[in-house]
Amino acid sequence: MDLNLKKLTAPLGTWKFWKELLIMTVGMFIAAAAVYYFLVPSKIVVGSISGLSIVISALFENAGIAVKVSTVVLVINAILLVLAYFLIGKEFGLKTCYTALILGPMMDIWEKICPYTNLLAPGETSVMGDLWFDLLCFVLILSMSQAIMFRINASTGGLDILAKIVNKYLHFDIGLSVTIAGVVICCTAFTVNPFRLVIIGLIGTWINGLIVDYFMASLSRRKRVCIISDEHEVLRDYIVNKIVRGCSLYEVTGGYKGEKRMEIQTLLTKDEFADLMNFIREQKIDAFITAGNVSEVYGLWSEHKRHHHD
Repeated sequence: MDLNLKKLTAPLGTWKFWKELLIMTVGMFIAAAAVYYFLVPSKIVVGSISGLSIVISALFENAGIAVKVSTVVLVINAILLVLAYFLIGKEFGLKTCYTALILGPMMDIWEKICPYTNLLAPGETSVMGDLWFDLLCFVLILSMSQAIMFRINASTGGLDILAKIVNKYLHFDIGLSVTIAGVVICCTAFTVNPFRLVIIGLIGTWINGLIVDYFMASLSRRKRVCIISDEHEVLRDYIVNKIVRGCSLYEVTGGYKGEKRMEIQTLLTKDEFADLMNFIREQKIDAFITAGNVSEVYGLWSEHKRHHHD
């Protein structure tokens, strides 16, 4: 029993746990602001659980029952969390459990800090004064938050859970998965919104998927660097011992003179590539260098620099 408890609480003592907890908290606080200030007052239903919650809240309101959007968000997310835990995985499920359950309360916090009614001009239902600007602000802020969450194997909850299920079992890109799940939800708005608002929501859902893919690619981008130089051992030593990255060496034959040379290939972050180029310039190393962007890396790559073990 003690061993099980120790195993369960072990992650609490790691920097990774607290760093990811901070990222999730800040990310959800920003996402809650996007929903509260740009979706709720304008009643635009973008394909999200927040949008679905606006529809359900409006249906209850039409029936004479007052139900807050944040309450509906909390209930729907609680149901989806069960799906996340069993269909996607324990880590994703537990992280999403935290993020999903704090979205509704964080919307209430924003309401107490600064109610959106204080930001509306007389007779307006849009914080920015235009539905399209509201839509753009919401999509940009939420997409960035979603991409950050996906990077640490978490999500903002709701739609992201459905998108992750589509991504895992149908193997679509995460942005396309967001769009597919979002369009289905967005169409529920036909029950409470005019045709124009639904179309705006569908466009926002499509843009949301595109921007999520863009942010995901940007966060995952690495440099594939190829270097041909007579001082390849010096470069190899710098890459392995200073930058602390792996590399591969290949014997290549020049097509012009037929000379045999050594080529080094390595994957680096943007900052690590800049460090390598500075080293080559400072040491005045003659080298032929090519570098290209790689959007995804699998396998032995580590987000953190590897440390040597004695």
